[in-house]
Amino acid sequence: MASQISVPLLFDRSHWGCIRLTGADRVRFLHNQTTNHIEQLSAGQGCHTVFVTSTGRTIDLATVYAFADALLVIVSPGMAQQLYDWMDRYIFFSDKVTLADESEQMVMLTVLGEGCDDVVRSLGAEALIGQPTFTHQAVPLAGTDSSVHIAVGSDLAIAGYTFWAANSVAAQLKQSLLSAGATLADQAQWEQLRIQQGRPMPAHELTDDENPLEAGLWHSISFEKGCYIGQETIARLNTYQGVKKRLWGLALSAPVPENASILQAGSPIGKVTSITQSETGPFALGYIRTKAGGEGLTVDIDGTQGEVTALPFIRHEYHTSPPKE
Repeated sequence: MASQISVPLLFDRSHWGCIRLTGADRVRFLHNQTTNHIEQLSAGQGCHTVFVTSTGRTIDLATVYAFADALLVIVSPGMAQQLYDWMDRYIFFSDKVTLADESEQMVMLTVLGEGCDDVVRSLGAEALIGQPTFTHQAVPLAGTDSSVHIAVGSDLAIAGYTFWAANSVAAQLKQSLLSAGATLADQAQWEQLRIQQGRPMPAHELTDDENPLEAGLWHSISFEKGCYIGQETIARLNTYQGVKKRLWGLALSAPVPENASILQAGSPIGKVTSITQSETGPFALGYIRTKAGGEGLTVDIDGTQGEVTALPFIRHEYHTSPPKE
């Protein structure tokens, strides 16, 4: 996919949520609230992690960046208030944790595709080139008294960088990226890429009906850490290989409606969650029963034929062997 993007594309993601955690107990607190091993992060690192319910159902896939004195949690559009309230209800009187919703105070931009290294180099952050995903640092923003934070990664499986800064310098930051060779893209293009990549989103692939293993978010789950909300359910699904459905791509011969049933030999085996128009034709995401099969499977959706395909952003695997009988 990245090779098809011949110029660095600039996406404004300022409508995504941003929650800052401070206080001496912030790391332990978020570690106990989400699926990944937050306690292993050092300042300048980050990871994906999932907020789940007590029964292991997905709430949101978040990106966490660790600082010396804070954790910055980037959440999906429209999810900041819900997740702020979710975390706030678990902060007890003795916990040294403070939450701050900074969604309205920050601008967040992502540049991805060929040439994105040159964009970062032009801002003086060449040290980030070649570093692991989520590595981040601050650099001065030319022409202002402010700095911009830059992180490796696009939140898709496409090489890129994410930038955030105070909202007061949004125009200067965007102009700096455009002057460095980035081309402004719109939200429809982001939605097309995220569906082709298989990045699940709330209200589509992340709902009360799914768990993060079904969504293929294995990279955002630690099976070595201790207890967290929903841990027992997720660990049991992994240990006993109990994932009953999986998220897949669907290459289609014609458009189909969201929520349409996916059929195999006339019997329903899943449903469509998102659809877009790609360069090669309509493309959708959908959950399919594990027993029905996976990549390469031919299915029928609303009278349209589709082929099940793998997705770059997610994977389907188990982290432990099933128990011996």
